[in-house]
Amino acid sequence: MPPRLWMSACRKTARVRIMEITTIIFYCFSLVLVLSALKVITAKNPVHAALFLVLSFFTAAAIWMLLKAEFLAITLVLVYVGAVMVLFLFVVMMIDVDIEHLRRDFWTYVPMGAFVGAVIIMEMAVVLTKAFMGRSQPVQELPKALSGPNTQALGKLIYTDYIYAFEVAGAVLLLAIVAAVALTARRRKDSKAQNVADQIRVQRKDRVRLVSMPAEKAASAAPAETNR
Repeated sequence: MPPRLWMSACRKTARVRIMEITTIIFYCFSLVLVLSALKVITAKNPVHAALFLVLSFFTAAAIWMLLKAEFLAITLVLVYVGAVMVLFLFVVMMIDVDIEHLRRDFWTYVPMGAFVGAVIIMEMAVVLTKAFMGRSQPVQELPKALSGPNTQALGKLIYTDYIYAFEVAGAVLLLAIVAAVALTARRRKDSKAQNVADQIRVQRKDRVRLVSMPAEKAASAAPAETNR
């Protein structure tokens, strides 16, 4: 066999092995994601359910990394796991949830939950059926303009085609931040606050004030007690 053909055959074999390893890792992460999602809705302890939801987010981010969607993966980890889920976990830990009450009312929500689950399953079945059976041609490679890093492509789209929408979204978020600060920073007349600077500058002579009061004799109260 010529050296060139042998090198090309080795490269193809290496690519096939890499694809097989990636497929195995993908199915492993998918299995973990499904199991953790099931534990979210079946766990009796709400704190455990929140922790399983964090595991689901991390696993979904890992799957997106395998699919070369780096921006979506890091956004999922930073926004949901780093902010929303931590807040949700602290709220669940601080609130005393009546588990017995939830168990008693469980069957009242079963019909609505079954209906919503059936609708979701039907939608996923339609999408997956079209995805697997509707293609008669092999998958085409992405053009060179989209074959680069996912974050770079999103940055180009945001700052070129969607620059006005991006600026409007930033202005709305800035307005929300300013409104939240204005609502919390306003002072009320009946509110009490401490001046830390005055507390630090205080001296010993300013803390204690000696007042001279006339002494009273305790003997005057004795006859009243004897008369009783």
